[in-house]
Amino acid sequence: MSRRPERLLIRGGRPLRGDVTVSGSKNAALYAVAAGLMTADAVTLHNVPAIADIDEMGELLRALGARFEYVDGTAQIQASELTETSAPADLVLALRASFLVMGPLLGRLGEAACASPGGDVIGARPLDVHLAGFRALGAEVGRRGAEWVARAARLQGARIFFDYPSVLGTVNILFAAALAHGESVLINAAAEPEVEMVANMLNSMGARIRGHGGSVVYVEGVERLHGTEFSVIPDRLEAGTYLLASAATGGDVRITNGVPHHLDSLTTKLSEMGMTVDLAPAGESGGIRAACQGGGLRAVQAQAVPYPGFPTDLHAPLAAALTQAHGVSVVHERVYDNRTLYVGELRKLGARITVGGQSVIIEGGTPLVGAAVRALDIRAGAACVIAALAADGETQVHDTNHLDRGYAHLVERLTALGADVERA
Repeated sequence: MSRRPERLLIRGGRPLRGDVTVSGSKNAALYAVAAGLMTADAVTLHNVPAIADIDEMGELLRALGARFEYVDGTAQIQASELTETSAPADLVLALRASFLVMGPLLGRLGEAACASPGGDVIGARPLDVHLAGFRALGAEVGRRGAEWVARAARLQGARIFFDYPSVLGTVNILFAAALAHGESVLINAAAEPEVEMVANMLNSMGARIRGHGGSVVYVEGVERLHGTEFSVIPDRLEAGTYLLASAATGGDVRITNGVPHHLDSLTTKLSEMGMTVDLAPAGESGGIRAACQGGGLRAVQAQAVPYPGFPTDLHAPLAAALTQAHGVSVVHERVYDNRTLYVGELRKLGARITVGGQSVIIEGGTPLVGAAVRALDIRAGAACVIAALAADGETQVHDTNHLDRGYAHLVERLTALGADVERA
């Protein structure tokens, strides 16, 4: 998972056609790696994507004294001899998910310290949910310089109401509550598939969690957790990106390992746009296929909201695809207050797109022409790639380090689908 060059060259105008198998979920894998701190036993994770964020999380675990090794999609974690309860600031600032070490360290060792994390600059990501949850479980929480510090001799189960169904907040409190004394009830918890998966992983380690995948989750704390061997779910956001690239280019793409119910909101929207969508029956292989038909794409409206609504992480890729639809589309952002950084980059390609408050208005049907653009964050970068694939001429996508944080083997997979793309 070494660093790659910082520019993509994309010559657009080719429909994407064929099958693609997506990587394990970036977000779920990050949560699973953090969960490796919950036990002194060995943890083996399969289907871990080869992306930069996993590198960063592995470095963070090593800095805490854990052993972390990654080879060909498998991560090995051994946290039997942790030497630190304070996460190094330089590693924390590189990765938003770094704050997830707080729950495991607090629950297992009784103390944890971490600065406010970094990651994509897409709006406020308050830590209030995490800190309020730790306090509800009986921890003393305060500041030590730039760090947040939490301490507790033994956490105690509690009823915890989330003002907002924060994904990272839910995961962090799940970690802490799993090792608390007594039962905790998490109300208005995040229901994303990645949260459900990490709860299943914790249960495979001896945790007693039920109701996960819903908005009320029950956690009966245990004294300790044991090791596990676990596989990360496919990345629904990577899958969605390729399906939207198919839409933008007039293509026909099948995600061989797509989980249909993880993407109900997207496949419904693709159907509204005029695409033919085929879903494998529950429990069967076959994944998700989205194919363009004659007549082009239709304009739609969408709202980016917490799961099971339309994912905020597919807002920008959807907007890029809608530049090719007939009519005026609107995408409303209800999760992050600065998700629209991509708009200026798409305009460089000729997109007629404006921002009004937290809504983006796209006048579709305008031809796009290649230009130099920047991947300002992971999903903004994906939007640039999708638009470039639909544009005439060559597009240069700079700052591809962001894309490398979220999309493994991007060039290879696009090339296999018929795209003309290379690193330079």
